[in-house]
Amino acid sequence: MALPRARFRTLSWASQFLAYKRPSWQCTACRTLQTPIIALRRFATTASEEPKKPYYVTTPIFYVNAAPHVGHLYTMIIADILKRWRTLRGDKDAQLLTGTDEHGMKIQQAALAAEMDTQAFCDMNFKTFEALAKVANMDYNYFIRTTEPAHKESVQYFWEMLSHRGYIYTSKHEGWYSVSDETFYPPSQVHNSLDPTTGRKRMVSAETGKEVEWSSETNYHFRLSAFQERLLDLYKTGFITPSNYTTEIVKSVSSGLSDLSISRPAERLTWGIPVPGDETQTIYVWLDALVNYLTKAGYPFPPGQEGRHGWPADVHVVGKDIVRFHCVYWPAFLMALDLPLPRNVLVHGHWTINHEKMSKSTGNVVNPFFSLDRFGVDTMRFFLAYQGGLAGDADYDNSYIIRDYKKLLQSGIGNLVLRTIGSSKGKLHSYIASGTSGELPTANEQDSQFEQLLREIPVKVAEHMEGLNPRAALQDIMVLIEQGNKYIHLSEPWKDAVKAQRVLFNVAESLRITGILLQPFMPTKSKELLDVLRVDGADPSKRAFSAAVFGSDSSYGEDMKKTVLFPPLIVEQ
Repeated sequence: MALPRARFRTLSWASQFLAYKRPSWQCTACRTLQTPIIALRRFATTASEEPKKPYYVTTPIFYVNAAPHVGHLYTMIIADILKRWRTLRGDKDAQLLTGTDEHGMKIQQAALAAEMDTQAFCDMNFKTFEALAKVANMDYNYFIRTTEPAHKESVQYFWEMLSHRGYIYTSKHEGWYSVSDETFYPPSQVHNSLDPTTGRKRMVSAETGKEVEWSSETNYHFRLSAFQERLLDLYKTGFITPSNYTTEIVKSVSSGLSDLSISRPAERLTWGIPVPGDETQTIYVWLDALVNYLTKAGYPFPPGQEGRHGWPADVHVVGKDIVRFHCVYWPAFLMALDLPLPRNVLVHGHWTINHEKMSKSTGNVVNPFFSLDRFGVDTMRFFLAYQGGLAGDADYDNSYIIRDYKKLLQSGIGNLVLRTIGSSKGKLHSYIASGTSGELPTANEQDSQFEQLLREIPVKVAEHMEGLNPRAALQDIMVLIEQGNKYIHLSEPWKDAVKAQRVLFNVAESLRITGILLQPFMPTKSKELLDVLRVDGADPSKRAFSAAVFGSDSSYGEDMKKTVLFPPLIVEQ
């Protein structure tokens, strides 16, 4: 039986926009404007009138059906590092969005199992994710929830525009449906498997390993097949980073796209946003969820102000298990409405334990709150960024965290700070003054090589960060510390007072530059390091990326006191 056709307002789509009563999205002029918006959009604003688009980074929004694990923390930290990097580069308006996905079958079932009202269940569980973002020192600008009224309005408006343009139709749909993944899979993407705990035969998704069940229903569909060629052209632009994830997506899309089921019968799924004009259907959770990135950016957009709050997103940070949703469905939805596409999707691998994927549903997880409390926030930020996999997976173990803390932080940065302060015997500031004015003794080959490294590392770090590779950037920063320790050890400045001047100036510069570059990764410890060095905290320019230039600051190094930046971990005792 065909579904009743969705009721649409009799207004033009421009008038529909004006009819929305959302003051934050409409200026007085827009509300009183008589000229159709579609006509206004034919005329570009001048450069002087167009406001600068803020840099806009997003995490995925996280399901509240279970508690977060360390994989969620990793995603948050990578996105936060990218946002803080832009701030360090001088983009003070950079925006970071995170939040929770609170609709769909998984949430409905989890609330039922907990014997709770579904909204009360969401109200309780979203707080855990919000708390994690705060505890992890995430510098986010907005925490969105898909149960917010503003988001519901955005999603329903988005749906109506898709339908108005002819991209939605009704049809019977049959296929393998995964409640866990909230998606249908074609027969080619499922296979038989044995449940390791019960020995029961079951059908599972080949991609995620989650159980699927055969489902047959009549619902609304999106004409995804119409965008195959445009999507393939998009992938040629470097839309997906790292590039190894592009290969599989291109292969999948090239083999053909089926139209996408974008609603579920309300008799089966009640917890979601109703299809406009058809209460018998609920909007597919992934269409609902993806629009969150637009909701935060002020969608529906006032004319000429699409970029006012950051759209298009500069980076969507996502795990590899949701690449298809962000790199196939999402750009196709946006193409259908002629909306600007995100500039990049940064994909990362999974965290594993004993090389098995960490998953809430299997209980094979690490509680991120316990880890942050046990090892410290900046230690965990450092470890996850340094060892986390972008192009592939990474294995998690407490012993790895302790190893990196001892080697890279305690014996690396901490040791170099103590050796520099101790060897300078209170004269470091005078060496810095001489170094920045070109009055130091002539450099030998060892000095010249280290000074060249001091000039090169900030440039390499910037290249990695602009290329969305924070792991490589952090590893290069730590090369500076590793080489600094080798340099001071081989140079033995404590044996020669004249030679010591250049050596100690150089290692002080390595610490100052490291402190500046580490700010996106370890906000608290980098501040402590710069404070120990007496880099002027009252002058933001002294700690900006532009100051990470060898010999650019002559004012630090006065009255430094020995400080243990990385004391022994309590967990070792």
